[in-house]
Amino acid sequence: SLCAGGAPSLSYQELKDLKKSSVLHIDVRERWEIDRFGKIPESINIPLGELLEALQMDPTEFKEQYNEEMPSKSDPVVFSCMAGTRSKQALGFAMSLGFS
Repeated sequence: SLCAGGAPSLSYQELKDLKKSSVLHIDVRERWEIDRFGKIPESINIPLGELLEALQMDPTEFKEQYNEEMPSKSDPVVFSCMAGTRSKQALGFAMSLGFS
């Protein structure tokens, strides 16, 4: 399940369309889930337990850790997980840090 600020849920096709623009897709599943169920193409994995810390990192440190540019507070970001619960929590965390 996928979660975005303006649209609480996105279909897979909506996500694919969004990814044609400059949206950052963060998969908040645990690493073992990625290993077991597969990685979503062009997503970065930041387990929910690491997300608050990751979104507060220095941009250079974020790039070294996740091999991706750190999003600015106004960049479009989509969170995904297995069932939608963790992606909603991730959205809450990001918004609490000032992400729009």
